[in-house]
Amino acid sequence: MADLYTAAEAAAHATQWRRFLSAGAAAVTPATIRSWVNRGHLTPTGLDHRDRPLYAHSDIARAEAATRARALRLVGVPETT
Repeated sequence: MADLYTAAEAAAHATQWRRFLSAGAAAVTPATIRSWVNRGHLTPTGLDHRDRPLYAHSDIARAEAATRARALRLVGVPETT
């Protein structure tokens, strides 16, 4: 089974990825994770023992990459392949 993370844990992982790719990248917060869910970028995979949504590692990575790419396009930074 894949690792599953709460919104706070998912935010911490996404922040690590962003900072790895760009030293000046903004932190990802649990509110950002919930926003990604509301926008359809991320879907909960299950619930923890307190009925909080859990997110799969690979899904978090995809959502982070998609939203980062969109943000870069909006400010005119070309995508790299």
